[in-house]
Amino acid sequence: MKARTSWDVVCTVEDLVPESGVAVWTEDGPVAVFYLPHRLPALFAVSHTDPFTGKNVLARGITGDLKGQPVVASPLYKQHFNLQTGRCLEDEDVAVKTYPVLLDGNNVRVEIPAVNKESAAA
Repeated sequence: MKARTSWDVVCTVEDLVPESGVAVWTEDGPVAVFYLPHRLPALFAVSHTDPFTGKNVLARGITGDLKGQPVVASPLYKQHFNLQTGRCLEDEDVAVKTYPVLLDGNNVRVEIPAVNKESAAA
């Protein structure tokens, strides 16, 4: 049985800052949405929570490219997270959750697992 998901509108394209991230709140928790207009794809969404500190800071991290990988550096201890896979480049045992994201007209949508919606409502 395939898990159910929903594509939630989390912000509009005007809310995005090129080469930077914005924090949005979803029913699955805080998510950092990044807009890198010079890449394809240009939108990325990962958990906003830094797994090393438990703080919601990743949307404020510095974006860049390391060996062809789009990354965000945590603003706290500077670990780099691949924006496509969520993997930490300094510690392969650590990763942040990634989310499919797309632009639907003027709206930015993030795919949120329905399972978490049900448990969040309980």
